[in-house]
Amino acid sequence: MSRKQAKGEYIETDTGNKVSRKAILIGTQHIMLGGKTVIQAEAMIRGDLARTAQPTSSSGAAAPSSNTAVAIGRYCYLSKGCCLRPPGRIYKGTFTYLPLRLGDHVFIGDSTVVQAATVGSHVYIGQNVVVGDFAIIKDYVRILDGTVIPPNMVIPSFSVVAGQPARVVGEVPEGGHEAFELRELYKTVGNNPQSLPAI
Repeated sequence: MSRKQAKGEYIETDTGNKVSRKAILIGTQHIMLGGKTVIQAEAMIRGDLARTAQPTSSSGAAAPSSNTAVAIGRYCYLSKGCCLRPPGRIYKGTFTYLPLRLGDHVFIGDSTVVQAATVGSHVYIGQNVVVGDFAIIKDYVRILDGTVIPPNMVIPSFSVVAGQPARVVGEVPEGGHEAFELRELYKTVGNNPQSLPAI
């Protein structure tokens, strides 16, 4: 008699990604996970919004390019109900989507919508935040709950951002960089979770 392996809440990949069975991943062939990433229930990644027309070089031949819509680094944490969408615009008379790239150790809070061009490494994005099209968020940035980042805004490294529309309200203090590490949080999620160490 064969025993079927019990299904857990998360699907764990060979590279250590933990994806909730209730997560919504559309266009998975255009989504790249760097490893050790957690995707919670009801988190949505829109990989189907990939660039459709291949760019051509001046010689008329198709230029080799990646068709990745969403690229996510290592140790990222996507909370419940968040949505990652590639930014889109009209380019040479045609509407097209450009890639959304997340660095390593990026935390995205509940019900947050991200349509940025780039999110750097060691970034904390709070709950109910809206990140507009083509925004660029540099490394070591903390975005507080309820912030609305307008399209095309560039947020410098080591900033604390809040408001509607967003503005820089402070700096990440020296020595405060360890708070952005998500390795311990990663261990608390999955089919065999561990508890967080006492501080």
